[in-house]
Amino acid sequence: MKIIVLGAGAWGTALAVSAAANPQAGHAVTLWARDAALVQGMRLARVNQRYLPGHPLPDSLSLSSQPLADVVAGLSAFDMVVVATPMAGLRDMLSQLAGATVPVAWLCKGFEASVQGQFGLLGHEVQAQVAPRMQAGVLSGPSFAQEVASGHPTALVAASAHTKVRDALVAAFHSPSLRVYANDDVVGVEVGGAVKNVLAIATGLCDGLQLGLNARAALITRGLAEISRLGLALGAKADTFMGLSGLGDLVLTATGDLSRNRKVGLALARGQSLSDAVNELGHVAEGVYSARTVLQRAQHLGVPMPITHSVVDLLDGKLQPAQAVSALMGRGPATEGA
Repeated sequence: MKIIVLGAGAWGTALAVSAAANPQAGHAVTLWARDAALVQGMRLARVNQRYLPGHPLPDSLSLSSQPLADVVAGLSAFDMVVVATPMAGLRDMLSQLAGATVPVAWLCKGFEASVQGQFGLLGHEVQAQVAPRMQAGVLSGPSFAQEVASGHPTALVAASAHTKVRDALVAAFHSPSLRVYANDDVVGVEVGGAVKNVLAIATGLCDGLQLGLNARAALITRGLAEISRLGLALGAKADTFMGLSGLGDLVLTATGDLSRNRKVGLALARGQSLSDAVNELGHVAEGVYSARTVLQRAQHLGVPMPITHSVVDLLDGKLQPAQAVSALMGRGPATEGA
């Protein structure tokens, strides 16, 4: 296959490396970035020093910084287009790709920021607005870029309403080290990928305050209940949340030391300001930007999400770390299914 990955952040680079390094597939992979200096640096060093240091780029991986308009004009030469921008860049990118006749998939997890009182949208909702005829989907699941680039065993989910897109994603990225499962529940996969980032901030806070493993287990379990409630209200399938993009992604992001969102929670527990915590990362932590939108959608649908609510109050400075924990533990008794 001929594959182009648009966006050379850590995750886009890691997937491009994985696909290009698969000897059984023989893919022709191009990694594109808007930043010409970044691409030139990768050409010279054969490593993405800014976003994925320590992971050499395969010799077979092509690099490009040509104008995006030229890339779009030549999309018919590719079999698969992968958008690897943060959520904030998805709308613009899909707008420019609206005429694509080949399968398109995005990697970002989160809700678009709300604008002028309107709800922030999930990726498939953005695509429905700006490119409704596009054959598109999402590649998601429990994965850290560093481990994928290193060839560590990983399992992902290719979600789309279109069989053609699911099949293209499996063909593009399934390898001896990367297993890709197909799923037609785009809503469930995207809700799981978005909300787990918010809950990882809460779990990082819990661990940073040294509240113990019992508290962590309770937080993750009740967090999964919040993900499921919101997803079902948006039309997802219940089974999705017991799979890779639900339970799997939540456990990884909430407990893994490579998790950016978990690191934000740990930093807040140490007394750092939110701005300092985010700046220290050097990468996007989607949970910081999507937490408020998650809560807005839940409140509009009448879905209770107390952990998410406490995270939003913490990020907005309305609660201190210890107060956020107290707010959760001080809630009245309830049945487990509530």
